[in-house]
Amino acid sequence: MTTRTAISTLSRQRILSAWLFLAPMLVVLAAVALYPLARTIYFGFTDASIDFTSEAQWIGFRNYLEYLDYGDGEGEYFGLLADEGWWSAVWNTLRFTVTSVFFETVFGLVIALVLNTSFKGRALVRAAVLIPWAIPTIVSAKMWAWMMHDQFGILNDMLIRLHLISDPIAWTASPDTAMIAVMMVDIWKTTPFMALLILAGLQMVPADIYEAAKLDGVNPVRLFRKVTLPLIMPAVLVAVVFRALDALRVFDIVYVLTPNNDRTRTMSVFARENLFDFDKFAYGSAASTLLFLIVALLTISFIYATRMNVEADE
Repeated sequence: MTTRTAISTLSRQRILSAWLFLAPMLVVLAAVALYPLARTIYFGFTDASIDFTSEAQWIGFRNYLEYLDYGDGEGEYFGLLADEGWWSAVWNTLRFTVTSVFFETVFGLVIALVLNTSFKGRALVRAAVLIPWAIPTIVSAKMWAWMMHDQFGILNDMLIRLHLISDPIAWTASPDTAMIAVMMVDIWKTTPFMALLILAGLQMVPADIYEAAKLDGVNPVRLFRKVTLPLIMPAVLVAVVFRALDALRVFDIVYVLTPNNDRTRTMSVFARENLFDFDKFAYGSAASTLLFLIVALLTISFIYATRMNVEADE
């Protein structure tokens, strides 16, 4: 046996061993994720009801878009893609995602820069910063719901004492402030996650660069803009993409803080309401499928763009 043949045989054995180790995980993943996803996509093309899924009939794209011809040269489009409620949910989701991720990135970057410096009690501060992220989302939402209550919430009391407002605000009930309230809670909870990822990127920056910059008398602002930010940009982009993909699927905060509110209804809430509350199981499945496609396309685009950047650097 030649050396090349021996190496080839060893490589095949390692690949086979790797697949054998991955097999249990792949089986479990297919059972808990792939099969339910396939069933959801299938139900989106049927007239299924939640109580009679076994009797579902295939109807094609009628849940997504159907043209009803009245026979007099006029007609009307029905279905998810012609539903104003769905497009309102899409707009609410995009507005929530862009705004919350922007502020979480900015605040996370500031916190990461502070935590990256040396000071007494830094370990304690790092642990304390992670507390909002560690609290379960439902608990955070209920806690903030009481804090923002218009009658006895502490937030209104503080703002009135500071003379910033004259009358209590119904943060979660008013259409003008409901989305702001949801964003506030989400930013408070998820900023530590962004700070943690950005801090990991800062830890990878060589200390020699900062020592050389100090010797050259480089301004701190210029040092951050020209050196630190470009070096941690890959970590920032990963954090932004991860957080954006998660924000597009937001459900629990919205559902707890502002139920049945058209101004804050997101795609996930829209799908859930149609699946279970309105007894439109097939329609809700179609909405869930579109949500999955949006998230999947963004994920694939990010992976492709990242691969192109790596190849360009090489």
